Amino acid sequence: MKENKFNIVGYTTGVYDLFHIGHLNILRNAKLLCDKLIVGVTTDELLMDYKNKRAVIPFVERCEIVRSIKYVDVVVAQNTLDKLEAWKKLKFSILFVGDDWYNSNKWKKVEGQFKKVDVKIVYFPYTQGTSSTMINQILVDTREDIQAKKEKLKKLLNEKGKDLDLTDEDINILFS
Repeated sequence: MKENKFNIVGYTTGVYDLFHIGHLNILRNAKLLCDKLIVGVTTDELLMDYKNKRAVIPFVERCEIVRSIKYVDVVVAQNTLDKLEAWKKLKFSILFVGDDWYNSNKWKKVEGQFKKVDVKIVYFPYTQGTSSTMINQILVDTREDIQAKKEKLKKLLNEKGKDLDLTDEDINILFS
């Protein structure tokens, strides 16, 4: 009988949109605790269903980004939030999640389910100060700030710069 090269199989999931240091921390720390790390990347459809929002980076590209991380052995689509269903397919022995879920009613139930099948759940500290949501909001705010400055400049030029004949393209160059 052939011996399994991977004794401890770990599993974690995420959207991995606007990949940042928090994502890398979870993947690095998870790989330290298992021989094989499987990462479920949330599909665009599931993201829309449970968070009612779209990813900035398309699903296929997010998978490629995660697949290229040296700590990741396998990338799979996460198309359900049911971790037990994922376990039935992947047979991992450790599930890695962020500690923002620790002691929540939902995860107490999940812990009970996984205890029955001898799967350990490891909670990693949530990386404070960064998230894809935060990065996306900074980008939105920056775009809005630039747009407001463009409008202010247009108004100023309309009032005082009649001799200046700047086009929209000229204004865009000023703010690019």
